[in-house]
Amino acid sequence: QVQLVESGGGLVQPGGSLRISCAASGFTFRNYAMAWYRQSPGKERELVATISSVGGSTIYANSVKGRFTISRDNAKNTVYLQMNSLKPDDTAVYYCSRAGYTQLDGWGQGTQVTVSS
Repeated sequence: QVQLVESGGGLVQPGGSLRISCAASGFTFRNYAMAWYRQSPGKERELVATISSVGGSTIYANSVKGRFTISRDNAKNTVYLQMNSLKPDDTAVYYCSRAGYTQLDGWGQGTQVTVSS
């Protein structure tokens, strides 16, 4: 059974930084690309970033390009999202997923990121 457990969210001031993590289990982590999504109240869930299975290729939404960095540690079955220069518009619940498997796997509980002064 696939499990994805997000952590590390919190309250941060505009311009600040935060790193969130996602611990994965129930599948062979190193074989799959991974992704981060986010959802704000009243908005659809948005794809934020993806990373290839070995970490050599990354893709970002235009809204976070240059500010966010996705990475992974295949030895720890964990994917990370480093978020810098945070803006109030980045406020959302952040979710990780196996890229392309969201319908099969469902979603974890997510981690709340709030950017506010």
